[in-house]
Amino acid sequence: MKEYFGLIRDESKPIEERLFALLTTIALSALLAMFVVGIVIGESLADVFVLGGCLAVFIIMLAIAVRFHIIHILAPISAFMIILILLPVTFFAGGGIYGGSPLWFVFCTLYVSMVISGKIKYVLIALDVLVGAACYLVAYFKPETVMAHTAQEAYIDSYVSVVFVCAMLGVMVAFEISVLKKSMEKYREKSHEVEGLNESQNRFFSSMSHEIRTPINTIIGLNEMILREDISEEVAEDARNIQSSSKVLLSVINDILDMSKIASGRMEIVPVSYDVTALLTEIYNMMAGRVKEKGLALYMDVDPNMPAQLFGDEVRVKQILINLCGNAIKYTEEGSITISVHSTLADSTHVRVTFSVEDTGIGIRKENLPYLFDAFRRVDEKQNRNIEGTGLGLSIVKQLVELMNGEVTVSSVYTKGSTFTVTIEQEMVSEATIGRFDPSVKMRRDRSAGFRQIFEAPQACVLIVDDNEANLLVERKLLRHTLMKVETANSGQEALSACLEKRYDVILMDHLMPGMDGIECLKAIRDQVGGLNRETPVIVLTANAGSENQSLYKRSGFDDYVLKPVDPEILEEALIGVLPADKLRIEKSEAVHDDKTDEMQRQVRRKIPLMITTDSVADLPKQLVENMKIPVLPYQVYTGDGIFSDGIEAGGDVIIRSMMYKKVVAKSQAPTVEEYEEFFAHQLSLAQHVIHIAMAKRSSKGYEHACEAALSFYNVRVVNSAHLSSGMGLVVLAAKEYTASGVTDVEKIVSFIKQKREKIRTSFVVDSTEYLTRAGRLSQRVHKICNGLMIHPIISLENSAMQVRRVIFGNREDAWAKYIKKTFMDADRVDTNVLFITYAGMKMSELEEVKRQVLAIVPFEKIYLQKASPAISINCGPGTFGLIYSEK
Repeated sequence: MKEYFGLIRDESKPIEERLFALLTTIALSALLAMFVVGIVIGESLADVFVLGGCLAVFIIMLAIAVRFHIIHILAPISAFMIILILLPVTFFAGGGIYGGSPLWFVFCTLYVSMVISGKIKYVLIALDVLVGAACYLVAYFKPETVMAHTAQEAYIDSYVSVVFVCAMLGVMVAFEISVLKKSMEKYREKSHEVEGLNESQNRFFSSMSHEIRTPINTIIGLNEMILREDISEEVAEDARNIQSSSKVLLSVINDILDMSKIASGRMEIVPVSYDVTALLTEIYNMMAGRVKEKGLALYMDVDPNMPAQLFGDEVRVKQILINLCGNAIKYTEEGSITISVHSTLADSTHVRVTFSVEDTGIGIRKENLPYLFDAFRRVDEKQNRNIEGTGLGLSIVKQLVELMNGEVTVSSVYTKGSTFTVTIEQEMVSEATIGRFDPSVKMRRDRSAGFRQIFEAPQACVLIVDDNEANLLVERKLLRHTLMKVETANSGQEALSACLEKRYDVILMDHLMPGMDGIECLKAIRDQVGGLNRETPVIVLTANAGSENQSLYKRSGFDDYVLKPVDPEILEEALIGVLPADKLRIEKSEAVHDDKTDEMQRQVRRKIPLMITTDSVADLPKQLVENMKIPVLPYQVYTGDGIFSDGIEAGGDVIIRSMMYKKVVAKSQAPTVEEYEEFFAHQLSLAQHVIHIAMAKRSSKGYEHACEAALSFYNVRVVNSAHLSSGMGLVVLAAKEYTASGVTDVEKIVSFIKQKREKIRTSFVVDSTEYLTRAGRLSQRVHKICNGLMIHPIISLENSAMQVRRVIFGNREDAWAKYIKKTFMDADRVDTNVLFITYAGMKMSELEEVKRQVLAIVPFEKIYLQKASPAISINCGPGTFGLIYSEK
């Protein structure tokens, strides 16, 4: 008995066996009860005998099944006996359809479904249905075969069957739920365990990356110093071999890390705007040396109509090309490598870019093509046994291309060569094209011709922050020939102390340091009270590779990103981008650097201390925005004709005309959180801090979305303008003028903005309430009343929300005149510096009349006649204008 009940609780046993034991116990209890009830109510001796016999047989069968562990055999046998013997006998002996038997036919089907598995289950279910049908037919055509029950017996029998069947169903369902819950708990435990293992693995790989890159950085860096010295050719050859082997080791590490990220689902595509010419030039420069070492030729065929700027994951695109080119070079002993890049227009904003790498190498056998992109697998192993590599490169290419929703294909003729083609879709940043591509203009220096630094800066001073003494040694030596004054700090705290005592021209910062890491240290330097380096450019030197890390450093406010092991040329080029021009002396060499280009690069890469940004609904003149260099993020306008960027793809007048003549319903929508994040990230590549002035927070989702996006950045502040349209624009202009006076303290500027917004007055007179009704701001009933009584609402801002504060009765012209007089009742309090007359759907003659009436009351020095943005126009409609100004 103990073994029997242990079977029910034993979670290692199949659920069918446990259910069989449980349900058989309940069924036997039911049979026993029915046996007793049959005796009590005087059932026929045949019925009682069958019940008793079945009870005894099933008890014996159950004991045998448990004792000899043959439940899987006896379960179907018992089911056959129940269906073919027990159910028919009890049906005819127990009153037929006027007893409890029909319920047991139903229960038997469920019992078989849950206890028995395999094809036999369906045979038994079909048999149960057929036996039931046979019993019903026989009882119908030959009622004398059924032993009739009295009414009392029928009710008792039926009720007892209902009770037992319900009880057994309840137990079955409860048992199934219990098993399911335990399984889910085990699954969750396993999931947590797997997640923990994945996290441990990820931490291990991340740590391995950092820990291995650090000594490799030292090896490559010190080896670079050997190559720079006047050494014999034998020593130089040894040093170049060390350099080559170190890079192979680094490549293997990168491949393993990338496969780990892809396998764990942590590989992310991080799109940024990138320069196509710069990317292709870098690829050419990287491959040119390797091709030259093998005596191969390298050709590039680039479509001159390729867009000059694209939006995509530059790091991963570069990685794909490097892997394909590296693979081609490895398997080509003579001939050439050809890199081709072409594009076709996918739609108005995207291009389909095709990269192909063709070689004249050994080719690939046809039977090996299906396995080409398998990880850790190298085709034709016997012939390629002497070729280095992990076999991960092509697998990584395929995975990255698929992450970008692209396609990679290969065509090959064995012994003749192969062509790999990658097609991905990228967004166009501008319509400018790259024109004729000539990579030889920017060839890197040939190391074999002897070292020569790119620049000298004897007056410049650099602070290097790193907790590793070997790294500090390497970086000091790499910068020795630039003649810069180099100081070092072993921790973030030491760096902060140094920044209080001396102003540096640039800071090189390690990321992962104990105590205070590089990102925390950068934030502390930017916010340091009394600090002398709050605006000093900071370049992160890190062993953390990957586009997601590059995005992290960009968001964190670093001016540039240099990967360890440090490439001396990349480090020097990064320094050229941020050092003051008056302290730089560019060395003229075969690595072409003309003064004009270098200065332009420095201007682009040198960050300004602070930037004021806003949204397109600020309704500022385009020329003013361009002159004052105010970055603007457009709202989106949705119409029946499509989705348009506010003020870029559609103006307010265009939308108004569509709404008037086509009866189009239009609505505006604030940028999404992701669009704000992308916008802020781009601005932080140009500025140390960003203050974004958003529309009144209760007027749209813009403020809410911008605040959520700002949480991703420590140096972005979002300020509620408490206004819309040009009222918001006046806040932006005031903030811009305030920062132009030299104020860079974020808290002071935010405080100034909050004070200034209280003085600005924003209001609009609406010609017709039809468009407010379309926008859902007024009901149809109110619109009809306003239209009939010639009511013109005056909309103003109250507590950051649009409110109808008052109304004016009369025709259009009278309403305008009354609105102007009401607005400037207290003319002495008005700041006469500037006025915005922001309008929608009005003629120039009407605007000039409005302007004349205004000047008759208040002599403004400057009046802007500004078209309202579509986001404003669709809410107010034609004939609307606002008087927006500041009080003294």
